[in-house]
Amino acid sequence: MSFLSATLSRVKPSPTVAVTTLANELKAKGRDVIGLGAGEPDFDTPAHIREAGKRAIDEGKTRYTAPDGIAELKEAICAKFKRDNGLDYSPEQVSVGTGGKQILYNALMATLNPGDEVIIPAPYWVSYPDMTLLAGGEPVFVEATLENAFKITPDQLEAAITDRTKWFIFNSPSNPTGAGYTRDELKGLTDVLKRHPHVWIMTDDMYEHLAYDGFEFCTPAQVEPALYDRTLTCNGVSKAYCMTGWRIGYAAGDAKLIAAMRKIQSQSTSNPCTISQWAALEALNGPHDFIAEHNAVFKRRRDLVVEAMNAIDGITCPTPDGAFYVYPSIAGLIGKTSAGGTTIDSDEAFATALLEEKGVAVVFGAAFGLSPCFRISYATSDDALKEACGRIRDFCNSLS
Repeated sequence: MSFLSATLSRVKPSPTVAVTTLANELKAKGRDVIGLGAGEPDFDTPAHIREAGKRAIDEGKTRYTAPDGIAELKEAICAKFKRDNGLDYSPEQVSVGTGGKQILYNALMATLNPGDEVIIPAPYWVSYPDMTLLAGGEPVFVEATLENAFKITPDQLEAAITDRTKWFIFNSPSNPTGAGYTRDELKGLTDVLKRHPHVWIMTDDMYEHLAYDGFEFCTPAQVEPALYDRTLTCNGVSKAYCMTGWRIGYAAGDAKLIAAMRKIQSQSTSNPCTISQWAALEALNGPHDFIAEHNAVFKRRRDLVVEAMNAIDGITCPTPDGAFYVYPSIAGLIGKTSAGGTTIDSDEAFATALLEEKGVAVVFGAAFGLSPCFRISYATSDDALKEACGRIRDFCNSLS
């Protein structure tokens, strides 16, 4: 009998973490590697947020809190949802976790039974399927193709729903594609969901404030108030506030669901870091002018990478609406051979050869459920992006 849980065999380690780890290991050995795998801003946490964390330490705010967050932060989250999304929540409808990942995981653990299905548009954030499997559920993938701008249609959603469907996970702007749903496109999906009252909606709005070219973010419960009672609206401070390492995510929804999530958290991690909670309070309540400044930089980098990728024969790279990723297709390169002798028979082979031969770390598309593609995170310096794009161009041009 194996010592390890059988459940563990249902999941795999995070590919995005694995790519970043490998790139760092190669750098430590002296290799010249440019890492484009990490999904985090390269900007420092803004000074006023850092100062709030320091004050929390100096004022002794370092003891246990309620399992799912301090009252002050929950009030600020309610104010944020009202201010940004026109959604009314009370503090008992709010949960604060150790990052957005814990929030999603708690919700799935609190609700899924064996055989329950979770609809996940692909390409997807790598953790959605594995969290579903860990919680005993079954992921059901709906393919959002390049031809449809990496977005699913109402007909696709309708076709995926069964009597076993429990959740629909919705992420816009998307990781890994940066694709964002317009209000009309989202209304098409919510109209479908209105017809299926047994299906709950889990939104991952982590990239809400990272949007470009006038794209207007909206979230399902905002677009269709009839879905308010069965929507868990999830967000966090990681991306827009440059606080990935502070580990604060949050969600608002049905009070009974929130209570169930609280029970899970109370028996796993208990409360998120108190210092991070007070810093997150300042993030939500303090000045936000830096977000527009950061977005101007991200947009410039996005345009740089999209132009560079589309100039390479065999690569097609759509322009994303938000987040800080591009998701180029390499359909035109499949079947070729690299200068180092690797046959490019998959996007994983492409990414591996690119790292080995040119020292550029990207994440292969199969990790996100849609091939043949790869993800570039452009949350790094302009100089690093220019050098990396040049290396990718040279690698592709050397294929035969």
